[in-house]
Amino acid sequence: FMRIVHSYFDALVHLWYPHICLQCGTDQLDKQDVLCRPCINKLPYTDFENEWNNPIHKIFWGRVSFCYANALLFFTKESIVQLLITELKYQQNKKAAWMLGRLMGHYMLEQMKTEPVDILIPIPISPSKKHQRKYNQAQLICKGIQSVTQLPIVEDLLIKPYESASQTHKDRIRRMEAIGQSFQVEHPHKIKNKHLLLVDDVLTTGATIEAACIALSNTEWKNISVFTATYTI
Repeated sequence: FMRIVHSYFDALVHLWYPHICLQCGTDQLDKQDVLCRPCINKLPYTDFENEWNNPIHKIFWGRVSFCYANALLFFTKESIVQLLITELKYQQNKKAAWMLGRLMGHYMLEQMKTEPVDILIPIPISPSKKHQRKYNQAQLICKGIQSVTQLPIVEDLLIKPYESASQTHKDRIRRMEAIGQSFQVEHPHKIKNKHLLLVDDVLTTGATIEAACIALSNTEWKNISVFTATYTI
């Protein structure tokens, strides 16, 4: 009986609040996703792991040495990927983060076997931005990764106590220094001798990731890697 009630309830909810693919508009998609399977398969995956000259590693040459460095998708303007990030950051669409995280988790199971990751670390946002947004999008992406990999998330390691001023008109070094000053490390014992994976939604200049690594430079970890949902081109 309860199954029948739930079935009718789901049908009623779907009637008034249809769950449709953000790309093609079909309603044939999993409840936890924002894209249908065909549209997920058509996403612009970077496939950087198959390039000997990985562009993500290249961003950090001479700055940070990563065990792994990758991004799942290319980010371009007026694209489905931009829509996903907009939904995630500004429309409180948590399912977008969950879907991206699960895709990243499946990638990790297939491609990151040589040096397994021990801990997921979301890049933090300031309390003021978290209050405005209600959540940290990198933390939600980590939860999607965790649902696939079962890896623990350390949410209270990197802290961003205040919002950085706009970095738009600063050069890379000044921008990195400004961002770096806003990161703090707490509970460093949680990452001792661990392989850390820094997780964020968008990678552009790499300044935020680099600043996080500098903040972590005085702690005792074994390896450090970075994996972002998107890479801006």
